[in-house]
Amino acid sequence: MSCINYSKWDHIEISDDEDDTHPNVDTPSLFRWRHDARVDRMQKAEQEKTEILSAKKTSQQRAAEIRQKIKDAETEAVPDLNKLKLELSELEKQESDYKMKEEELKKKEKLTPWNIDTICHEGKSRTLINKPTPKPQELTDEEKMDRQENFTKKYKTDIRKFGMLQKYEDSMQFLVDNPDLVCEETANYLVVWCIDLEIEEKKDLMNHVSHQTIVMQFILELAKSLEVDPRNCVRAFFSRIGMAEKQYLDAFNDELDSFRTRVKGRAKVRIEEAMEKYEEEERQKRLGPGKLDPVEVFESLPEVLQQCFESKDIGSLQKAILEMPQEEAEYHMKRCVDSGLWVPDANKDKGPVQETTPTSEQSVDRETYEEVD
Repeated sequence: MSCINYSKWDHIEISDDEDDTHPNVDTPSLFRWRHDARVDRMQKAEQEKTEILSAKKTSQQRAAEIRQKIKDAETEAVPDLNKLKLELSELEKQESDYKMKEEELKKKEKLTPWNIDTICHEGKSRTLINKPTPKPQELTDEEKMDRQENFTKKYKTDIRKFGMLQKYEDSMQFLVDNPDLVCEETANYLVVWCIDLEIEEKKDLMNHVSHQTIVMQFILELAKSLEVDPRNCVRAFFSRIGMAEKQYLDAFNDELDSFRTRVKGRAKVRIEEAMEKYEEEERQKRLGPGKLDPVEVFESLPEVLQQCFESKDIGSLQKAILEMPQEEAEYHMKRCVDSGLWVPDANKDKGPVQETTPTSEQSVDRETYEEVD
């Protein structure tokens, strides 16, 4: 059985364990001076070692060059051959001296007592790098919509519960208990919910849910920056936001204000789009047999014809048509018929069909009048 040699621990130089200090001497200053002196000696020794090794390397390189030149002299004439041999002899002598100095340095290092700066050194180290979470496969827009729809059906109630929470502690615990909610789909639903609340003019509720939306988005951004699963960042986010660091809180509040502004803008666009859609649907409903809008046709008529339609005076209408040039009259009458403002066969159920001329007995569709009014 081999024995462990503990003799190397017999000589250890430590600057702050001496008992032979004078009462009038500032002990901490003495220890500090001794430590600085020891560090200075170590630096000088290291510098001396570096200089010797550097000079030795330079000498060896020069000696190798000269040996190659002497070798080349066997096949071709080399000037100053004797001078090169003399220089090589000097270099070999220097190399021997450097070797001796190197041995002396090693012996000196071996005899130098250990101290607090040399007693500890790194024996073995290794770096462990967690593999980043593999990036999910890119989905098509249709697949994203299907995924969002299925997720919403399954977790809608839980998402709304999270959106209504007020305290950070409750939000953190809820996400810890429901880790499946920590994902993009939850954030997407909360965004849409905020826009719906703004459209419904539920301002206070929108402001509250928007706060929870930014909480979720900050967790997702933290996970993205660390390249880890978002579920592993829940506690980290709430711990950081709970420390109330001014820079972090300012960034959070800035993003919250910006998000609320975007929600209001998007809600306004949604309302305008809905109004445009409603107006278009109403326009399609009132189109005449020729697919013309009676409102647009009425506004394009000469003022005299507009007055006739507004007063529902057929006699005045017939007179106005007769006083117009034939081409202009035919143009306006055709548009009135195509839009439904003028119904040529309105009296066909009451008697023989009349000729469709302005002088005939004809009537104007009263429902169209009501719409125009």
